[in-house]
Amino acid sequence: MTKRLRLPIIFTALVMATQSFAADTRGAGSTFVSPVMAKWIDAYKARTGNIVSYQSVGSSIGVGLIKKEAVDFGASDMPLDPRELDKLGMMQFPIVVGGVVPVVNIDGIKPGQIRFTGAMLADIYLGKLRSWNDPAIRAINPDIKLPSTPITVVHRIDGSGTTFNWSNYLSKVSPQWKTTVGEGTSVEWPLGLGGRGNDGVASLVSLVPGSIGYLEYTYALQRLDKISFGVVQNSAGNFVVPDAASFQAAASSADWKAEKDFHLVLTNAPGEDAYPITATTFVLMPKTAKSPERSAAAIDFIRWSLENGKSQAEMLNYVPLPPALIEQIEHYWQQGVEAPTVASAAGKR
Repeated sequence: MTKRLRLPIIFTALVMATQSFAADTRGAGSTFVSPVMAKWIDAYKARTGNIVSYQSVGSSIGVGLIKKEAVDFGASDMPLDPRELDKLGMMQFPIVVGGVVPVVNIDGIKPGQIRFTGAMLADIYLGKLRSWNDPAIRAINPDIKLPSTPITVVHRIDGSGTTFNWSNYLSKVSPQWKTTVGEGTSVEWPLGLGGRGNDGVASLVSLVPGSIGYLEYTYALQRLDKISFGVVQNSAGNFVVPDAASFQAAASSADWKAEKDFHLVLTNAPGEDAYPITATTFVLMPKTAKSPERSAAAIDFIRWSLENGKSQAEMLNYVPLPPALIEQIEHYWQQGVEAPTVASAAGKR
């Protein structure tokens, strides 16, 4: 028997190599991560026979559910402060990196054609820029014909990690946004239409000519028949196309070892090629769960996804975590009460 993990959530040995888990694993939270989560769940079931369900209900609800242990793991695109985690008796770790992109419904504008600065996005969402042919917008888009169509702002109405990363970025690049709106999974929007989830925002932008919204990149790619994504100027002054390479460029500057409980936000990261609204999805779990068996099952699924889900993540333009960071996460799991376990079921089948 090998001592692979010292899990504070496991107090008895669980034989996972030869049998399926007794109960299905349940997760909930981030809509940002939902596309790749669905792929991981299907692949994990095909490999192990174990069933995982995931409710794409938004980061805030996911955090609320895991606090009550109504699910086995929560997923959020906003990391919790380590002091709050300590009070809650919870642990937190990243699982995948992606990007939040501005999307528009402007006739004749192709994907990646329209440019935005961070200050301009803030001014649009503050209501300071009201039409697409505003001189400030035309000044950095001299090569495209912009209509006089009024701008309709679209935002999330649910508690959202995508909103957190969007508002966090705007707070870093616009002093007025920082002092009047600020950042969070929910904010007091100055104006606009609200949609629930990334799907809700995508649907509204698709339906409303002249609208602008923000989406996780995979959702934007799914709607290119109706909407286009823009490029955003980064901290080095370059206008960067969102894709896995520019998300990776932003993530490469992250010093995860320096942050307790992986409390790190990747927006406005340095680097010539870094996409400025790069985001991370985090998993939250109790250190000492009511059901050690269910927690072990959740860890097994997450470990399998981190170690074997690279192709599914890359296919959807997410950035899988590098081996060194996965090793750091597995070491993080080992902190606490030592309990012997058999090697992962997923790795044995």
